[in-house]
Amino acid sequence: MIALPDPRPVAMHSGVTLEVCEAGPEDAPALIFLHGFPESWRTWRHQIAHFAPRYRCIAPDQRGYGASSKPAEVADYAPEKLVEDVLALADALGVGRFTLIGHDWGGVVAWLAAHTAPERIAKLAIANAPHPALFQRLLRTSAEQRQASAYITALRDPAIDDDLAAKGLTPTLLRLFGKGALAAMEPEERAHLLTRWQDGDAARAMVNWYRASPIVVPTGDQPALAVLPAALPMPVQVIWGMEDRDLLPACLDGLEDICPDLRIARLPGVGHFSPWAGAGQVNEVLEGFLKEE
Repeated sequence: MIALPDPRPVAMHSGVTLEVCEAGPEDAPALIFLHGFPESWRTWRHQIAHFAPRYRCIAPDQRGYGASSKPAEVADYAPEKLVEDVLALADALGVGRFTLIGHDWGGVVAWLAAHTAPERIAKLAIANAPHPALFQRLLRTSAEQRQASAYITALRDPAIDDDLAAKGLTPTLLRLFGKGALAAMEPEERAHLLTRWQDGDAARAMVNWYRASPIVVPTGDQPALAVLPAALPMPVQVIWGMEDRDLLPACLDGLEDICPDLRIARLPGVGHFSPWAGAGQVNEVLEGFLKEE
């Protein structure tokens, strides 16, 4: 594994404590990185190593993950709670405005945080994470995306709870997704995640992100939703590994209606886990985006 500073607990005014990796000068522009399911702050290991000499890099294990707080109730993982964590973390670390960078579920939280507190977020970068409003619209109109999202329904099924408690997350993940991403990962990183997934409490907490989400996976086509949120005022960079089999490239359709200041980088040959599977390309795109005036 790439040598990075050990994470430390950061207690926040919300009562939640997040385990946070910090690297880089404290007086440099701040980058907050949000990981997705079922990873950790180390999703961003290559980006932190690249940007820490010039930026203050802040990467938490989000609630329910690692050594961060794991509230027991599904409602504790509602989207507004996850957004509150981002803003409370910035407050706890004395960060006013920052660039927010998210992947997968971390990207969804980043989208929502940008709508909730646009005055706090100077720039927004998203890797393989759909805008929730557009994703719900796509689920209503695309049988292909509904099929690709069948895992969401499976993770919401209480029938898996006994397995989660007794065996952790690994058997469920292998049943739903196979060994593809794990096989592609560096052995040290794979061992790191497999160890974390043994924790039954953490497994249930991670799954609660799906159970608390208002996203609905319908059983058939429905009329498209017409209402979209207000346009985001900040520059937005979206990065998409085009071989993503879970979140299809159609997730990009319509982003220009929400992001007037939008740029999209499509990465051929890269799958869902773009921050590490396409690390060099992602770093190059982010480098250019951060340098823009």
